[in-house]
Amino acid sequence: MQQNIVLVGFMGTGKTTVGRILAERLGWTFTDTDAYIEEQAGMTISRMFQEHGEAYFRERETESLRELLQRQGQVVSTGGGAVLREENRRLMLENGLVVAMLAEEAVIVQRVKGDAARPLLQGDLEERVRTLVEARRHAYDFAHAQLHTDNLSPLEAARRIQEMLDA
Repeated sequence: MQQNIVLVGFMGTGKTTVGRILAERLGWTFTDTDAYIEEQAGMTISRMFQEHGEAYFRERETESLRELLQRQGQVVSTGGGAVLREENRRLMLENGLVVAMLAEEAVIVQRVKGDAARPLLQGDLEERVRTLVEARRHAYDFAHAQLHTDNLSPLEAARRIQEMLDA
């Protein structure tokens, strides 16, 4: 059995919602890295981006993953860009079952519209999603498994990941 489950994927693929359900089903701890970073820094990610820039946030993200993944028995939901650093990918692969959650662009747009807390989506939402999805098209290929969430309820997605863990 894996010591953790790490959920990766583009924003809006269901990592946090499914992660909470999965952790409850397993009796494990749930941690959303973005929420953890905000708590540790005492500011929102949007404010971090505005005041310190994306590079600062990415450093906090790596530090958080390094700390969190030393623990066991948890479901960790990562920010969509956490996979951009080789060190982050290595930490994830060495410390858990990594599941890439995927969804079509139109589904992502529908799920994230109206969420002003996503600094990378400011401006034309559909164009930003299209650009970022294309830029990250293969960023999640390193994961142990992939799960397309387009037509799954959060509960069904959690069940499928639990089946992967039990396999």
